[in-house]
Amino acid sequence: MCPSGRTLCAETATTTTMTSDFKPAFDVLDSDRDGKISKDDLRAFYAGFSSSGPDENLIGSMMSAADSNKDGFVQYDEFERVLGGGGGARSSGGVMEEAFKVMDKDGDGKLGHEDLKSYMSAAGFAATDEDIKAMIILGGGDDNQGVSYAGWLKILAVDHVG
Repeated sequence: MCPSGRTLCAETATTTTMTSDFKPAFDVLDSDRDGKISKDDLRAFYAGFSSSGPDENLIGSMMSAADSNKDGFVQYDEFERVLGGGGGARSSGGVMEEAFKVMDKDGDGKLGHEDLKSYMSAAGFAATDEDIKAMIILGGGDDNQGVSYAGWLKILAVDHVG
């Protein structure tokens, strides 16, 4: 939910295991809202941000890293395991940083208003300009400068990753 009180994603079936801070990030990548991330979901995510199309090697690598039961899909528990990591080192940096870089169309290291607006539209979320401004503020940025990677993680409620 945005600070404005609007919900940006459709309600999905939840279980007690789907209550962690990683759920918003999972929902962003699960473009068809079927409760699992497929290669097609990742292709759809990347297609919204790349004029040259998705990098199949990158998509394959991401799926291999996360799909621990090798069923061709990343279930929420697998996603959470990858992002949560084990022990001290976190393995999520690569996945989340790559998603951030895809969204950062001008490569300035910040997601500006247009970057976020384009992303939300491509991901199928209805977001007004006021919603985008509220997201940027929530992430510690401002509408002129945009939001940093750390701020984007705050927006996704995974600010403890890093």
